[in-house]
Amino acid sequence: MPNLEIETGEIVGAGHASATGRFDDEQLFYLRSRGIPEAQARRLVVRGFFGEIIAKIAVPEVRERLTAAIEHELEITESTEKTTVS
Repeated sequence: MPNLEIETGEIVGAGHASATGRFDDEQLFYLRSRGIPEAQARRLVVRGFFGEIIAKIAVPEVRERLTAAIEHELEITESTEKTTVS
C-alpha cells in the first residue's frame, strides 16, 4: 500500500497525487475516424499524456531518460502485440 511519510515538522506544502484511468474513448474514436489503426492511436494517446508531464521537467537529462524509457516500453508493447496477433 502506498505510504507518504514526512520526516520534518514542516508539513506545509507536502502532498501527493496519483492518476489512473482508462484511455479516453473520445480521443481514440477521433484518431480511429481519421484512419489511424487502434494500436497506433493508443500509442499516440500515451505519448501525449506523458509528453505533457515530461515537458514540465526542468532537467533536460531527466526529460530525455523518461522519454527514452517510455519509447522503450511502447516498443515492447508493440512487439508483444505483433506476436500475440500472429
